[in-house]
Amino acid sequence: MRIKRRTRTAALVSSLLAATAALAPGQGAHAAPAKPTAAQLSAASAAVQEADVAGTSWLVDERTNTLVVTVDRTVGAAGVEKIRAAAGDAADAIRIERTNGTLRPLISGGDAVYAPKWRCSAGFNVRKGATYYFVTAGHCTQGKPPYYADSGHATSIGPTTGTNFPGSDYGIVQYTNGSLPHPSAVDLHNGGSQRITAAGTPTVGQSVQRSGSTTGLHGGKVTGLNATVNYGGGQIVRGLIQTNVCAEPGDSGGALFSGSTALGLTSGGSGNCSGGGTTFFQPVVPALKAYGVNVF
Repeated sequence: MRIKRRTRTAALVSSLLAATAALAPGQGAHAAPAKPTAAQLSAASAAVQEADVAGTSWLVDERTNTLVVTVDRTVGAAGVEKIRAAAGDAADAIRIERTNGTLRPLISGGDAVYAPKWRCSAGFNVRKGATYYFVTAGHCTQGKPPYYADSGHATSIGPTTGTNFPGSDYGIVQYTNGSLPHPSAVDLHNGGSQRITAAGTPTVGQSVQRSGSTTGLHGGKVTGLNATVNYGGGQIVRGLIQTNVCAEPGDSGGALFSGSTALGLTSGGSGNCSGGGTTFFQPVVPALKAYGVNVF
């Protein structure tokens, strides 16, 4: 009898194991979804750009291996559906997030600098040999306007000598007024300044500060790299630094820095310094290389 019970028990266990094996892997067991491949992420990124929905930005979140598409308040359900439809089979690689306000270049109609039709912020003072310049946002230098140190346009700084926008967002203005000081420092808007001695590339999670002529000095963290922003009207800018540091119109071109290291130039964003927002910065190193200038 004992022998028979063992035999029946063994037969029952064998049957259960066989039944379990028959369910694997598709029945009863739920495999984790595969992460998007690099090809899928690339295809999704290209599709978002092709969809051309103004008020969007996107970057690859390497922690989750997804393409994070941020949409502002002007983008409705139809805009989101247009993006997903354009992505096709790569749509599963996309994660949609919303941001308050409207994504826009932060120009108005560091230290304030004035073109004939708008105000921006100086980024970093730089030099090539004995010639001095400041770098700022490229959307501030479109049309290569002259720049002035005052809103009445009485004190000339000098001419715009280079501009890159859209695609990138950097420009350069030469100091031709020898009476104006041009130290390698960032205004902290509290009576002090931060000496700048180097230029570098930020990392995600790094603590940073931003100086601008509208809102002064604010701090936060880098939340992403290599972001693309569609400001609308064909104004798409790539390779940007994304942060949670607030900014407002007129802060465009202002300095993003960490300690004595220059990191970026304010491009645009959404929100404001009352409720917060998302901001984007042109990395400064490509701008310096493009014009053959250095911080000093």
